[in-house]
Amino acid sequence: MDETTVEEGDHSRDTEVAPALVAVHPTQRSVAVAVGSDLRVFDLQGGCSVSLVDDSGGPLHKDSIRAICYGAKGKRFVSAGDDKLVKIWNTDPWRCICTVSSEKRVSAVAISNDALFVCFADKFGVVWVVDLDGFHENQALVNKKAVPILAHYCSIITSLEFSPDGQFIVSADRDFKIRVTVFPKTPLDGAHEIQSCCLGHTEFVSCLAFVCSPDYPRGFLVSGSGDSTVRLWDITSGSLLDTCEVGAEAGLVQSNGREDECYPAVTDLCATPDGSLVAVAIQSLSGVMLLSCNLSAKTLSIAKVVSIMGEVFIPTSLGTSSSAELLWMVTGVSNLNGFDSASLARVRVVSGLSKASANSVEYEPVVLEDKEIPGGVQLLEKLQGNVSIQKEVFLAAAETVQTAMRSLLIKKQYSAEKREFRKRGRNDKKTKQ
Repeated sequence: MDETTVEEGDHSRDTEVAPALVAVHPTQRSVAVAVGSDLRVFDLQGGCSVSLVDDSGGPLHKDSIRAICYGAKGKRFVSAGDDKLVKIWNTDPWRCICTVSSEKRVSAVAISNDALFVCFADKFGVVWVVDLDGFHENQALVNKKAVPILAHYCSIITSLEFSPDGQFIVSADRDFKIRVTVFPKTPLDGAHEIQSCCLGHTEFVSCLAFVCSPDYPRGFLVSGSGDSTVRLWDITSGSLLDTCEVGAEAGLVQSNGREDECYPAVTDLCATPDGSLVAVAIQSLSGVMLLSCNLSAKTLSIAKVVSIMGEVFIPTSLGTSSSAELLWMVTGVSNLNGFDSASLARVRVVSGLSKASANSVEYEPVVLEDKEIPGGVQLLEKLQGNVSIQKEVFLAAAETVQTAMRSLLIKKQYSAEKREFRKRGRNDKKTKQ
């Protein structure tokens, strides 16, 4: 029987888990962790946990949060996920000012550089925009609706990023594609001008980040993928500038006869503000890899691997601020079967990134002990939910996240008969009441 590829990306909700996520305020005023449906925020300036207030009239998140981000100036924050809710937060003070309903589950979010627009992508490949015009500091936004602006045809969008100058919005998907779209002056009318497509990855594109400097203000794009590479791109032309085989360099690629386990995916990327370093989280790597980025030569190279000693810590998400002194990392998962806590998270911090980028030969970044982390035990209690968590839990969590990520993003093969059956059961094919 002929085999066909399912485009929808649907799979059993019973076995679905979500990785823990971290986001850091641009000036490191606060740090947020999402695990499962929980959004946890710690005020680093005040040294206290944040109680989230929802003025939008919408419900709190009811299912796994899949995407979080701060705006460029840190005044706005967005969270969204499997409950099809996009919640837009004001960060001073913290309160939800708007809740927008999505037709499909949300997979990525981004805030325009001027904080006037929030974009989010769903698992059917559509990017939507919400206009925040008219927002006043002491008033919530009501009856805001999202408008579609562009689409990757029936392909899960994995990442959204605005370019440093705000001129482009970049979207990546599970079909190995990166699309660079001109962000229009009137986004509600749609984004119809494609600047370029960055093609070269041989597996799903999992994450995007920009590297820029005063000499290169527009910056260059870096992307991570299930093919275990990080690639450097010129978004104006879509040209591939360099490729770093991070999985192979870390000794993680093995020929074991099973293709789905040979190439550990890059799960997240995070660049320092001066564009000199890119931190890379890779499945199976307990720690983080630092890449040196030479913007003038347009090259990527391995600077060092920062290992986490004494525990299994395979980051699921990375974050840093404009100061770049600290790299925040989280590992964890929601809906982990067989353990007392259904949603688990562990936070670690690496210090000295700015010194390492200035003198990568002599200076070694340091993994901070728990008591040395800003906020200390109080921060860990808030963001992790518990200060002490059994080490074997996170080994199981890392394996679960790896399986779930590949299950979601690698297309499955179905018979023509089963494909037709699945199409008949799709929510978007049902008649709306």
